[in-house]
Amino acid sequence: MSSIFTKIINGEIPCYKIYEDDKTLAFLDIHPESKGHILVVPKTEVDKIYDLEDEDYDALMQTVKKLSKHMEEKLGARTLWKVVGTDVPHAHVHLMPLDENWTYGKTLNLAEDEFKQIQETLSML
Repeated sequence: MSSIFTKIINGEIPCYKIYEDDKTLAFLDIHPESKGHILVVPKTEVDKIYDLEDEDYDALMQTVKKLSKHMEEKLGARTLWKVVGTDVPHAHVHLMPLDENWTYGKTLNLAEDEFKQIQETLSML
């Protein structure tokens, strides 16, 4: 059975896409801990990040690095990387801009227009 992230990658579930290349996809988390919270996923469905093939792991981390610098430039906030590995059985990295309102584990409720505005600000498509 495909993970929710594979369904997003395949276009079966919509997302607020931020970045895409042949190996990775990045989109806004719909349960964000901060405004601009992005999920970066490899297009290959592998449960644990440390089980990725080296090429896919390297591609994932290059995208994480690229997006972190981009987020810092666009949002003016340091970016936290978080790898949990238990919430969805598909390797992924959370990127969260840390601003003065950020609290670990607190989820924000954003309206669709807020998601679209953040997507427009952060898009690298």
